[in-house]
Amino acid sequence: MDKADDEVGYKLEALAAQAGVSPRTVRYYVQRGLLPPPVFRGRDTLYGPEHLTRLVLIRRFQRLFVPLDRIAAVLDRAGAETLAAASDEDLLERATEGDAQPDSEGGTNTPEEPPGRSPERWARWCLVAGVELWVSEGADPGARALVERLLAEVARGARDKGDGQ
Repeated sequence: MDKADDEVGYKLEALAAQAGVSPRTVRYYVQRGLLPPPVFRGRDTLYGPEHLTRLVLIRRFQRLFVPLDRIAAVLDRAGAETLAAASDEDLLERATEGDAQPDSEGGTNTPEEPPGRSPERWARWCLVAGVELWVSEGADPGARALVERLLAEVARGARDKGDGQ
C-alpha cells in the first residue's frame, strides 16, 4: 500500500486513490471544512485514517444526494467515527434532522435560519443524469419535506438498482 512513514498517514495521492476521489477534491474538501487540514511533516503533508473515514462518508452522503453544506453540518454534529457504521437510511435521517419538526398544534415548522442567510440561496441536487432539482432555502416546510421524501425515494431507487446488477 502507498502509505508513508510506517502507517502514520497517507500522502495526498494515496489518500485520494483509496477514497476514489481526485487529489484536487481532497484539497477542496479541506478548503470547505469538510476535512481537517493535513499534518505537515517537512515538505510533505500527511493525512490520517480519520481523513479516509470522512472521505468515504462524504461519498456515501453524496450518493444519497445530500448537499455539501448539509454533509459538513452532520459530520460536525455527529462525528465521522459515529457515522462510519451507520446505514444509508440512518445517514439520510441524520442529514434531514431539524428540517421539519412538529409544533404544538400538530403542524410543522423549521428552525430559524442562521443570521445572514439569504432566502435567495438555492440548493441543487442532481437526481440522475440530465435531471436536476433546485430548491430555495427559503421554501416552506411542506415543500422541504416533499423534497426530502423525493430525495429518499431517489436514493432508494439508486440503491435498489445497484443491488440488482
